[in-house]
Amino acid sequence: MDPGSVEKAAAALLDAYATRTPIAPLTAGHPDMSVADAYAVQLAQVEAWMAAGARIKGHKVGLTSAAMQRQMGVDQPDFGVLLDTMFFQDSAPIDTGRFLQPRIEPEIAFVLGRPLAGPGATAADAVAAVEYVLPALEVIDSRIADWKITLPDTIADNASSGGVVLGTRPVRLDGLDLSLMGCLLRRDGDLIDTGAGGAVLGSPINALVWLANVLGERGAALEAGHVVLPGSITAAVPVAPGETLTAEFAGIGTVTARFGSSGIGKREAS
Repeated sequence: MDPGSVEKAAAALLDAYATRTPIAPLTAGHPDMSVADAYAVQLAQVEAWMAAGARIKGHKVGLTSAAMQRQMGVDQPDFGVLLDTMFFQDSAPIDTGRFLQPRIEPEIAFVLGRPLAGPGATAADAVAAVEYVLPALEVIDSRIADWKITLPDTIADNASSGGVVLGTRPVRLDGLDLSLMGCLLRRDGDLIDTGAGGAVLGSPINALVWLANVLGERGAALEAGHVVLPGSITAAVPVAPGETLTAEFAGIGTVTARFGSSGIGKREAS
């Protein structure tokens, strides 16, 4: 894609955010859109958000589990940027109307105590960089109508990012086996899915390593204090106004997202 087409695609996605109106897949108009093109479209949006005052607070890795890859019809992970405007407090009401087609994913969030840079980052480097983990629920969303996305579509759409709810009990990695860590996902108290950390590329640590190395190839690094969401333990679950979703993780506690129907949810102080 030429620079003009990249800017036009980014503008279409930004308009979808502003109007809450989904658009046709970008690949419908650009069937030869590459992964590199898609990340260029993503970056153009991030730059626009930052120019408007938003701040980068971390990154997310998407499409790391076989369940999510099957659900979305893709065959490799991707990444997006987490902005300060995306974070919500545990159990605080979230306005469902700020999203277009929200779904929820339970994840084990990393909070970094020091920078992590690739290429060449290892699992040992990743473990050393993590200060603690938190239970998390990611709200994924798509500006592409009916979630009819290819890999370039979701990458361009900031990896289908929507929002993040973090738990409030930090737990250090010492003694935790993230690959075996189980999770129960409940909607309004009813169990709707289960999973374990091993669904995320064998271990969420592997997703963190993948992200550090992919960013390193692009001349970027993960920063101290930033949050990294490594990918969902289960398939994504649609959410609707009035519903409460809770994820309970063995060893690190619970996190709850409550979805309201009006009024903007209170964002986490940052």
